[in-house]
Amino acid sequence: MRFVVCGEALIDLMPEQAISPEESRWIARSGGGPMNSAVALAKLGEDTHYLGRLSTDAFGRQLTSHLEAAGVALDLAVTTDDATSLAVVSLDDEGKANYHFHFDNTSNFNWRRGEFPELESDDWLHFGSLAAIIGPGARNVLDFVSRTEAVASYDINVRPSTLPDRVAYFGLVADLMRAVGRNGGIVKASDEDIAWLVDDDENPLSYAQAWVEEYGLSMFIVTLGPDGVAAVRPGGVVVQVPGHKVEVVDTVGAGDTFMAGFLSAYASDPSDVEAALSRGAAAAAIVVTRRGAKPPTRAELDAFQG
Repeated sequence: MRFVVCGEALIDLMPEQAISPEESRWIARSGGGPMNSAVALAKLGEDTHYLGRLSTDAFGRQLTSHLEAAGVALDLAVTTDDATSLAVVSLDDEGKANYHFHFDNTSNFNWRRGEFPELESDDWLHFGSLAAIIGPGARNVLDFVSRTEAVASYDINVRPSTLPDRVAYFGLVADLMRAVGRNGGIVKASDEDIAWLVDDDENPLSYAQAWVEEYGLSMFIVTLGPDGVAAVRPGGVVVQVPGHKVEVVDTVGAGDTFMAGFLSAYASDPSDVEAALSRGAAAAAIVVTRRGAKPPTRAELDAFQG
């Protein structure tokens, strides 16, 4: 199967060292949820093609090199002179990442209709996060997802600071879930994503179940942090696996790497959802023990799972 991963590739500026009150040192890491998933899929040995807009500036060249080094094919990528998008990252005491974005007129958000390929029914399209929400290109992403023949998976990956209006944000997400449901696709969100979208942190699985039925999804996956992950299927079927106890360095790329591990396993055996969830949870457990989004290889993941 060919995985086509659509969405943003950007630079995460992460604090490294305070030199003086006037100066600090930062690291520019290659990031962006969809790009992280593409890299993770390729490192797991999957045929992975990145569908994104890559700048010709210095940061864009870094992102291009990062994708190529991981074995991600760039035949579907778009080259642009738009500046690379930036995310300034801060970490709390538990290593959880928070983001502040610099996106106006940057590469990821200026999609044009003619920049999307025609995918086949045996392709798998994975997309998500900010490029599917932020204009002016988000409408063209929705149009692409709405007409593609490929089965799709969508990682909601809410970033409230980019669109603080919950109602408007959920309206965009709902349109994308409806598009994914055309071909019986899959949607993934964290419990925190769902709590913010619906302004209710009581029972994320109940919302997942309602959306599976309303939008015709084959599955809605809810990541639950240290409590593992659950998949809700039509008819109220829930499959849940536990998380792993590991020493967390930071959570950058955890959800993105989970999706790669899950999709890699699910594509090879769609009948065993529990095994696919376990594969994804193990991949995420490895990446949070590392600084930045550094997903495991297939050999590392196999060794971790024993």
